[in-house]
Amino acid sequence: MIIELDMQSDIPIYTQLINQIIEGIASGRLQPGEALPSVRSLASDIGINLHTVNKAYTLLKQEGFILVHRQKGVVVNPDGMPSVTPEYLEQQRRQLKSIIAEAICRGMTKEQLIDITGSIYSELMPDNNERGK
Repeated sequence: MIIELDMQSDIPIYTQLINQIIEGIASGRLQPGEALPSVRSLASDIGINLHTVNKAYTLLKQEGFILVHRQKGVVVNPDGMPSVTPEYLEQQRRQLKSIIAEAICRGMTKEQLIDITGSIYSELMPDNNERGK
Protein backbone atom coordinates (compact mmCIF):
# COMPACT_ATOMS: atom_id res chain seq x y z
CA MET A 1 0.00 0.00 0.00
CA ILE A 2 1.30 3.42 -0.93
CA ILE A 3 0.93 6.16 1.68
CA GLU A 4 0.38 9.65 0.26
CA LEU A 5 0.62 12.53 2.70
CA ASP A 6 0.04 16.21 1.99
CA MET A 7 2.62 18.07 4.07
CA GLN A 8 0.92 21.40 3.22
CA SER A 9 -2.52 20.29 4.43
CA ASP A 10 -4.26 21.66 7.51
CA ILE A 11 -5.00 18.05 8.45
CA PRO A 12 -2.35 16.74 10.89
CA ILE A 13 0.03 14.18 9.41
CA TYR A 14 -0.91 11.53 11.98
CA THR A 15 -4.59 11.96 11.04
CA GLN A 16 -3.76 11.62 7.34
CA LEU A 17 -1.80 8.45 8.13
CA ILE A 18 -4.71 7.02 10.16
CA ASN A 19 -7.13 7.83 7.33
CA GLN A 20 -4.89 6.20 4.70
CA ILE A 21 -4.55 2.99 6.73
CA ILE A 22 -8.30 2.79 7.42
CA GLU A 23 -9.00 3.41 3.71
CA GLY A 24 -6.55 0.61 2.87
CA ILE A 25 -8.40 -1.76 5.20
CA ALA A 26 -11.84 -0.70 3.92
CA SER A 27 -10.83 -1.13 0.28
CA GLY A 28 -9.23 -4.53 0.87
CA ARG A 29 -5.71 -3.36 -0.03
CA LEU A 30 -4.81 -4.23 3.58
CA GLN A 31 -6.08 -7.60 4.75
CA PRO A 32 -6.73 -8.87 8.30
CA GLY A 33 -3.49 -10.20 9.74
CA GLU A 34 -1.35 -8.37 7.19
CA ALA A 35 1.84 -6.85 8.58
CA LEU A 36 2.37 -3.11 8.54
CA PRO A 37 5.81 -1.50 8.58
CA SER A 38 7.42 -0.86 11.94
CA VAL A 39 7.20 2.65 13.36
CA ARG A 40 10.84 3.34 12.46
CA SER A 41 10.57 1.84 8.99
CA LEU A 42 7.40 3.73 8.05
CA ALA A 43 8.72 7.01 9.46
CA SER A 44 11.92 6.59 7.47
CA ASP A 45 10.15 5.50 4.26
CA ILE A 46 7.78 8.48 4.16
CA GLY A 47 10.13 10.99 5.76
CA ILE A 48 8.24 11.88 8.92
CA ASN A 49 9.02 11.85 12.62
CA LEU A 50 8.71 8.43 14.26
CA HIS A 51 6.60 9.97 17.04
CA THR A 52 4.02 10.91 14.40
CA VAL A 53 3.80 7.30 13.19
CA ASN A 54 3.71 6.07 16.78
CA LYS A 55 0.77 8.38 17.56
CA ALA A 56 -1.14 7.14 14.50
CA TYR A 57 -0.46 3.48 15.37
CA THR A 58 -1.44 4.07 19.02
CA LEU A 59 -4.79 5.58 18.00
CA LEU A 60 -5.44 2.82 15.45
CA LYS A 61 -4.67 0.24 18.14
CA GLN A 62 -7.01 1.93 20.65
CA GLU A 63 -9.82 1.85 18.09
CA GLY A 64 -9.19 -1.83 17.28
CA PHE A 65 -7.94 -1.52 13.68
CA ILE A 66 -4.47 -2.88 14.37
CA LEU A 67 -2.67 -5.09 16.88
CA VAL A 68 0.91 -4.80 18.05
CA HIS A 69 2.71 -8.10 18.69
CA ARG A 70 6.16 -8.37 20.20
CA GLN A 71 7.22 -11.00 17.64
CA LYS A 72 4.99 -10.22 14.65
CA GLY A 73 5.13 -6.43 14.87
CA VAL A 74 2.19 -4.31 13.75
CA VAL A 75 -0.62 -6.14 11.94
CA VAL A 76 -4.11 -5.35 10.73
CA ASN A 77 -6.46 -6.81 13.35
CA PRO A 78 -6.93 -10.45 12.26
CA ASP A 79 -10.08 -10.81 14.37
CA GLY A 80 -12.04 -8.20 12.43
CA MET A 81 -12.78 -4.52 12.63
CA PRO A 82 -14.38 -2.49 15.40
CA SER A 83 -18.16 -2.57 15.40
CA VAL A 84 -20.61 0.30 15.08
CA THR A 85 -21.36 1.57 18.57
CA PRO A 86 -23.70 4.34 19.70
CA GLU A 87 -20.61 6.46 20.45
CA TYR A 88 -19.28 5.89 16.93
CA LEU A 89 -22.64 6.82 15.41
CA GLU A 90 -22.70 10.06 17.42
CA GLN A 91 -19.14 10.89 16.38
CA GLN A 92 -20.04 10.34 12.73
CA ARG A 93 -23.15 12.48 13.10
CA ARG A 94 -21.09 15.38 14.53
CA GLN A 95 -18.47 15.12 11.79
CA LEU A 96 -20.97 14.85 8.97
CA LYS A 97 -23.11 17.68 10.32
CA SER A 98 -20.44 20.31 9.64
CA ILE A 99 -19.66 18.85 6.20
CA ILE A 100 -23.36 18.85 5.26
CA ALA A 101 -23.86 22.36 6.65
CA GLU A 102 -21.08 23.68 4.42
CA ALA A 103 -22.48 21.79 1.43
CA ILE A 104 -25.89 23.39 2.02
CA CYS A 105 -24.32 26.85 2.30
CA ARG A 106 -22.61 26.25 -1.05
CA GLY A 107 -25.89 25.23 -2.66
CA MET A 108 -25.37 21.49 -2.89
CA THR A 109 -28.56 19.45 -3.12
CA LYS A 110 -29.45 16.42 -1.01
CA GLU A 111 -29.24 14.28 -4.15
CA GLN A 112 -25.69 15.49 -4.86
CA LEU A 113 -24.66 14.63 -1.29
CA ILE A 114 -26.21 11.18 -1.55
CA ASP A 115 -24.50 10.63 -4.92
CA ILE A 116 -21.10 11.59 -3.50
CA THR A 117 -21.42 9.36 -0.44
CA GLY A 118 -22.67 6.45 -2.57
CA SER A 119 -19.79 6.93 -5.00
CA ILE A 120 -17.18 6.98 -2.21
CA TYR A 121 -18.73 3.91 -0.58
CA SER A 122 -18.61 2.01 -3.88
CA GLU A 123 -15.04 3.14 -4.50
CA LEU A 124 -13.86 1.79 -1.15
CA MET A 125 -15.76 -1.50 -1.10
CA PRO A 126 -13.58 -4.35 -2.35
CA ASP A 127 -15.12 -6.09 -5.36
CA ASN A 128 -18.28 -4.03 -4.81
CA ASN A 129 -19.40 -6.47 -2.08
CA GLU A 130 -21.65 -4.54 0.26
CA ARG A 131 -20.74 -5.39 3.85
CA GLY A 132 -23.22 -4.81 6.62
CA LYS A 133 -26.22 -4.62 4.39
